[in-house]
Amino acid sequence: MRAALWFLAAILGTLLIAALLGWPVWQVAHAWQPEWPFHKVVSRFWQLLLLVGLVLAVRRLGLRGRDDWGYGLERGRFICQLLAGLAIGFATMLPMTIAMQCLGLLVWRPDFTATLLLNGIAAGALTGLAVAIVEETFFRGLMFRAVLRESGLAAALWSTALLYSAIHFLARARIPQAEIGWDSGIALLGSAFSRYADPASIVDSFVTLLLVGLILGLVRHRTGSIAAGIGLHMGWVWVIKSTTSVTALDANARWSFLVGSFDGYTGWLVAGWAALMLAVAFACGWLRPAAAGTAR
Repeated sequence: MRAALWFLAAILGTLLIAALLGWPVWQVAHAWQPEWPFHKVVSRFWQLLLLVGLVLAVRRLGLRGRDDWGYGLERGRFICQLLAGLAIGFATMLPMTIAMQCLGLLVWRPDFTATLLLNGIAAGALTGLAVAIVEETFFRGLMFRAVLRESGLAAALWSTALLYSAIHFLARARIPQAEIGWDSGIALLGSAFSRYADPASIVDSFVTLLLVGLILGLVRHRTGSIAAGIGLHMGWVWVIKSTTSVTALDANARWSFLVGSFDGYTGWLVAGWAALMLAVAFACGWLRPAAAGTAR
């Protein structure tokens, strides 16, 4: 699991460095741009450190070619797989929105208009595409390839899925400018992990994202590329963001426990649906690549 530890270190190690150096970095940034808030300066600094950390991990693990990144298919096949994944992603997540409506779990927002819906759909598509490209390249591209090569399929599936799920629960926190001090970076880091202090509040969404990560890992293994995974991921996020832009969870509904409070969408209902999709994948033999030599 050396490869998995490299990627974990790239994330956690750079978070710690950003926390320790957050205050002096903010001092420099504040002298240049006084209006920049502390949490944004530290966040951008962490992103820069993470990029450096990932470059070091990628080079250390010998990940160089397009296949290692998940982009090994020729352009035409890549686009076809992406579009097919997008259609399947949309078709498999839309029933969850319909089910939630039928169960009375969602209520329209008071400011609902056709314009709000159209804006939500457009924003959902753009967010879905950006999130899918970044997360699939990192998790199912580089990390999956490195762990698969070193430790096998089971380790690649579980390590990428667990880390993928875990990072979604890093909380965003802010520190008022009047309270900023030398230890503010450490305080910000502690706040980032605050959701884990109450695991019962996130377990349903954590399990959902874990199962989704396993599905995306199987798709990567089966197709030998991240193209279909990008499409699936985009389709799922598109539906979720479009839905939550115009609806809200009715906490008083009889079946509200089926939807997590984390994002008002993922929860036991979606987890059950994802588990069913996983069962179908296993039944169809998706632990085997599509053909000899296609698994990247």
